[in-house]
Amino acid sequence: MADSREPAGGTGAPATGGQYVPTDLPDHIDRAVLRIAGVVVLGAFMSILDITVVNVALPTLQVEFGSPGDPLPYSTVAWTVTAYTLALATVIPMTGWAADRFGTKRLYMTAIALFVAGSALCATAWSIEALIGFRVLQGLGGGMLMPLGMTIMTRAAGPHRMGRLMAILGVPMLLGPILGPILGGWLIEVASWHWIFLINVPVGIVAIIYAWRVLPRDNPEPSESFDFLGMALMSPGLALFLFGVSSIPGAADDQYSYTRVWVSMIVGALLVTAFVFHSFRPEHPLLDLRLFKNRNLTVSLITMFLFASAFFGGLLLVPTYFQEVRGLSTLQAGLLVAPQGLGAMVTMPIAGRLVDKHPIGRIVPFGLFGILVGMFGFTQLTATTPYWLICTQLFVMGLGMGATMMPLFTSALKTLKAHEVARGSTLLNINQQIASSCGVAIMSVILTSQLQASELAGPAMASLHDPSLADQLGLTTAMITQGLDEAAAAFASTYWVAWLMILATLVPVFFLPRKQEATHLLDDEGVPPVVVH
Repeated sequence: MADSREPAGGTGAPATGGQYVPTDLPDHIDRAVLRIAGVVVLGAFMSILDITVVNVALPTLQVEFGSPGDPLPYSTVAWTVTAYTLALATVIPMTGWAADRFGTKRLYMTAIALFVAGSALCATAWSIEALIGFRVLQGLGGGMLMPLGMTIMTRAAGPHRMGRLMAILGVPMLLGPILGPILGGWLIEVASWHWIFLINVPVGIVAIIYAWRVLPRDNPEPSESFDFLGMALMSPGLALFLFGVSSIPGAADDQYSYTRVWVSMIVGALLVTAFVFHSFRPEHPLLDLRLFKNRNLTVSLITMFLFASAFFGGLLLVPTYFQEVRGLSTLQAGLLVAPQGLGAMVTMPIAGRLVDKHPIGRIVPFGLFGILVGMFGFTQLTATTPYWLICTQLFVMGLGMGATMMPLFTSALKTLKAHEVARGSTLLNINQQIASSCGVAIMSVILTSQLQASELAGPAMASLHDPSLADQLGLTTAMITQGLDEAAAAFASTYWVAWLMILATLVPVFFLPRKQEATHLLDDEGVPPVVVH
């Protein structure tokens, strides 16, 4: 089979890292590219779906690994989400180096195999600690699928067809947040929590066979050294710091736990600080922090971090509220969360078109305003808030999210030079995953602390799913009602923190460009900057 980087009989233009992008390809999306796109979409869909499918299962995991009368703390089971996103953040920066060293086809199939193996092991987990560990393995595979998919698609289609292909790759990004909670809720209801992981096994096997048959063979060409020291500092540093943060609620009355929490946080912070200083030394660092010299990139990263922490951390709580305070099934909770994804589906493609015509500083504020309006309703949650009102608020939040994410990514990258885009994209993706991990840890800690402050909230929520517990605990109807009211108030208090974080995001948004921007993507070719509205 001919080398996919330069088809037989064709000509190629050199790209970053010694790779070649064909220049004699047709303008339309032909059948060969669609077949490759199918492989990439399938892999991306599995990875994105698994970020959201677990959200609806957290209350179930609290009981499964604890007991109906004594469930695990929410901040503990939330680590099944945090560990996955941290693993994604860890593996993304090494994907480009590994692709050059081992080849994209071989690495893509390996990533799917890792993801499938992690999924199968998650289904066999005997404790919450084992499940968290297996989620790390799953995330290491899942984290490579999206960046590898983008590389494969660029080489197959060429840059002149990437706009149309991005619309194809956008499908899993839009459908994942909608189908994930619904699929997870349905599988738990008709089978068990194990199936939210087992479902990945047959799909992953099909994806491996599909990739083996469809993806062209490429010849690996190691291009640069890997920053192993940077990896050794960043990954454990983030994990230790977030572990310390998430352990705060259970450490107040135990001196040993209290010491362990603060030691973890301090050691983690020191490792991350050492990583920052180290990153300016190697020629090819794990994360190129020199890019912070670019004002647009820096402002976009700060905005994205604050936004993603508050939005994704807060969104994680919604299925739990439906199940724990309202007594709904996992499927019902998954269906009620879907409006958020539908809202994003409406505005994301619109924002993608607007960003080519208008300055980013005139688009993102409207998106954040939508999120502020929608999330404010969650600060007023009670145990009887109408479902239609909650779904409307979720839809409005989704509208805001769709009008915020895409423009921020575009603004951050458009003023970078061509050879900086890959490193800038890595920095953006890492920033989003770390922000999501921090947001989940912070919101779960606040919620757990608020629930622990109420004597009736925990027993009331437990008796909602097991009425016999009410008699065993001596709870009257009035006590259960009061407990559920206090539980709803704990969720509302947590959303106040998320809402204030979104409000704080308006500060860096003020510094986003409000005039025409010059794109420098062609500077490396000796072409003057192009003005982009």
